[in-house]
Amino acid sequence: MKITLIRGDGIGPEITAAMEKVVGALGIDLEFEEINAGLSVFEEEGVYILQRLFDSINKNKIAIKGPITTPIGHGFRSINVELRKKFDLFANIRPIKVPGPLELKFDGVDMVIFRENTEDLYAGIEEKISSDEAHSIKVITREKSQRIIEKAFEYARKNARNKVSIITKANIMKLSDGLFLEVGREVSKKFPDIEFEELLVDNTAMQMVMNPGRFDVLVTENLYGDILSDLGAGLVGGLGLMPGVNKGKDIAIYESIHGSAPDIAGKNLANPIAMLLTLCLLLDDINEKEKAEKIRSAIYKTLADKKNYTRDLGGENTTTGITDAIISNLGN
Repeated sequence: MKITLIRGDGIGPEITAAMEKVVGALGIDLEFEEINAGLSVFEEEGVYILQRLFDSINKNKIAIKGPITTPIGHGFRSINVELRKKFDLFANIRPIKVPGPLELKFDGVDMVIFRENTEDLYAGIEEKISSDEAHSIKVITREKSQRIIEKAFEYARKNARNKVSIITKANIMKLSDGLFLEVGREVSKKFPDIEFEELLVDNTAMQMVMNPGRFDVLVTENLYGDILSDLGAGLVGGLGLMPGVNKGKDIAIYESIHGSAPDIAGKNLANPIAMLLTLCLLLDDINEKEKAEKIRSAIYKTLADKKNYTRDLGGENTTTGITDAIISNLGN
């Protein structure tokens, strides 16, 4: 199977190289068609996304990418957002689960966040009123709310999940968030076998750090989902351990959710586990679940020994070092 590979910026090339080593070690039948995007491409080509990347994703239908550098507060729009909008990748799906025997405050955290990916404040509709005032417009539509909420319920049913929590701030934003909540109530009636609850986003944040085990599947709007998924990552060891995928009708882009970490780029310090778990999500979806579970099991065994920890986990291991340890555990 041919997959579009976007190495990204910063630590992206290092963690995607680690992923390729694991693919090779397991003999997974994947062929990577490599086309990059982002700041490094702009420096060479004068554009951030090449037309041939769009063409490749349209052809292959599946892409996997490393993190891409985006300037904050100025400059070009997020490449991640542009790709999601281009291919209407409306569902950002992020499993929140500890991948190994880490010493954490909470045990048994196992939730999945479904984040609407194409509207809300991230639609980027902004207006400068004056030098002292700027407006960002929040857009919520029935159609886009319905498809993400239905996808969350369908996932819950397919994966034997018991509860879907819809997260809004509908007590304040009664029209926009109120519409999202209204659609959630309507959709929930189609899934009487799945428990449905309504929570406010601020209360959800508190509950996630007090009793994260109460959550199963969460579905929410774009901005809230971005924040809550990072909060969830903090519960299970950090962004270096968190996979993700953006899905549309027939195209999916798989990505580790952390940033490009330019401060450690090229130093062989990055943790590749998020990228490897992202690969596992891809393998799950192409009916290679057995190989995905081999990788997950190898990661678990690797994290059982603290000498394998990379810097973000409090250790001193390198990108290549932990990758080799994971590969050595694939057959155990």
